[in-house]
Amino acid sequence: MRSATLLLAAGLSAVLAAAAGCAPTDDDTAAPAAPAGTGSAAACAPAQLKTVAAGKLTVGTDDPVYPPWFSDNKPDNGQGFEAAVAYAVAEKLGYTKDQVAWTRVTFNNAIAPGPKTFDFDINEFSITDERRKAVDFSSPYYDVTQTVIALKSSKIAGAKTLADLKGAKLGAQVGTTSYRSITEVVKPTAQPSVYNNNDDAKKALQNGQIDGLVVDLPTAFYITGAEITDAVIVGQLPQTSGTPEQFGLVLDKGSTLTGCVSGAVDALRTDGTLKRLQEQWLSATQGAPTLG
Repeated sequence: MRSATLLLAAGLSAVLAAAAGCAPTDDDTAAPAAPAGTGSAAACAPAQLKTVAAGKLTVGTDDPVYPPWFSDNKPDNGQGFEAAVAYAVAEKLGYTKDQVAWTRVTFNNAIAPGPKTFDFDINEFSITDERRKAVDFSSPYYDVTQTVIALKSSKIAGAKTLADLKGAKLGAQVGTTSYRSITEVVKPTAQPSVYNNNDDAKKALQNGQIDGLVVDLPTAFYITGAEITDAVIVGQLPQTSGTPEQFGLVLDKGSTLTGCVSGAVDALRTDGTLKRLQEQWLSATQGAPTLG
């Protein structure tokens, strides 16, 4: 890995110096401006950052975590899109791989109010105004859509429209925008089921306890392609609002690191790293129909 000096000189300084500017996301969607307080490159050097552990960058994620975001439930191996993004952010900030420590935090606890045991958490957290009341978010690193999957034998396997899902029993992980998409976009007549994690949700789908499961699009492709091969992608759901749903890194509310972390994400977008990692780890997640 390049040294902290080279990293900061090569990419981060220009982005952090223009902290209030907006950069295009990977699909040319305008990203929101980085949070106020983004500092200079010197202010974002490891020696200046007030991290959980001195000289280390502590990154949180759930347990378990799943492909294509991570591999083998081992975030420290750097395999999978989000693991790779985490290490790329660390590198932009001047940390080597052996200076990155991982800690496990459940999805709900990560976005709950209160002090954090991590410097930032990466776990497919969609940026929402409601969550911003409790935590900080970095600039977005990925645009996402929510997707319905079902067993091939399910009554909704051939659904073409949202109306076809009205009578379906759907499920999703607790606290996620997947669940919110069910209640705000599909609005089924049956109360949605909620699960602590996607493993429990997948078991419910396989056991016929729900007609369909809502997850993000890359996860949908992985589940139907590698885990539940008798399941199919029914279709993508429209956005819950006029702006695209985007994933961001989660930080403690008012964290002094937020500006620097956002600057690193912006630098990764500008230099093409996010696009390259997306092509490397998420290239297969294309072409699913959208339910109208």
